[in-house]
Amino acid sequence: MHSFPDELLQGYANFLSGRFSREHARYRELAQAGQQPTTMIIACCDSRSAPETVFDMGPGEVFVLRNVANLVPLYEPDGGQHGTSAAIEFAVNSLEVENILVMGHGRCGGIKAALDPSMQPLDAGDFIGKWMSMLGPVPGQVGQNSLMTASERQTALERISIRNSITNLRSFPYVRQREQEGRLGLHGAWFDISTGELWVMDPESGDFSRPDIAAQ
Repeated sequence: MHSFPDELLQGYANFLSGRFSREHARYRELAQAGQQPTTMIIACCDSRSAPETVFDMGPGEVFVLRNVANLVPLYEPDGGQHGTSAAIEFAVNSLEVENILVMGHGRCGGIKAALDPSMQPLDAGDFIGKWMSMLGPVPGQVGQNSLMTASERQTALERISIRNSITNLRSFPYVRQREQEGRLGLHGAWFDISTGELWVMDPESGDFSRPDIAAQ
């Protein structure tokens, strides 16, 4: 039988003596008053690109959903169990967030799997393969571009996937309505793990560029 991981216990001890001790009043307020984040971030499960760390957010400041490759499915109220859709529903209709950010990242394992048709499933259920299939034929189209290097194809699909997820967000009627009313903003960003660079998507063109943070 495995014991509880020592690194987690040590981390918890550091949390108690550090952040929790410094922000005890804040945690107590959150426990009593509930959470009121203004932004939802849909990010990848990848342990290297935690959005709370990247954006230096404290407790209660951002509502985070993480799944494989930060994908958003189409709105499908078919009675099935849809974890990502449930989180979006809660963030928009209950928390009434003002922004939703889809945050992709470099060297994404899910995107790499989608680009490699020869990759064998990790399990008989092939959950990753079925999940990534929501990108449709795009991975195959990008993968066939012989003028791009393998890393360029991966970066391209990582960014295309962000745009696709934002398009799928608009299939949720309450998301679309609030955006049209000016009460909700939809955003895209791509984070480079190796350099720490953040690339932000232009809402009109869909192009990605680095923001000027010197003025912040």
